[in-house]
Amino acid sequence: QVQLVESGGGLVQPGGSLRLSCAASGSIFSINAMGWYRQAPGKQRELVAAITRGGSTNYADSVKGRFTISRDNAKNTVYLLMNSLKPEDTAVYYCNAEVLLAIWGVYWGQGTQVTVSS
Repeated sequence: QVQLVESGGGLVQPGGSLRLSCAASGSIFSINAMGWYRQAPGKQRELVAAITRGGSTNYADSVKGRFTISRDNAKNTVYLLMNSLKPEDTAVYYCNAEVLLAIWGVYWGQGTQVTVSS
């Protein structure tokens, strides 16, 4: 099967930066879109940013200009650079990928906590 393993979360002060990474492993033929979602306590999971295999990107309005998504197709890895972090960015961040094994499927990571607080 497929495993998505996130890393890079933690506690940061407002205005600070963090870089999240998510590496996909398994019997992968190809990965199409990859993305980052987040879920704050009491709220629904929401899309933060997504990137296609070709590098086209899409961002939530709340993070435009502050977050940058990128990927390394050779390493099956997606990154999220988060700058100018705000307390409202506090959430569990989940990696997501559309992966081709025998058929296409959507897979999720286990989540990594990001806390923005002074």
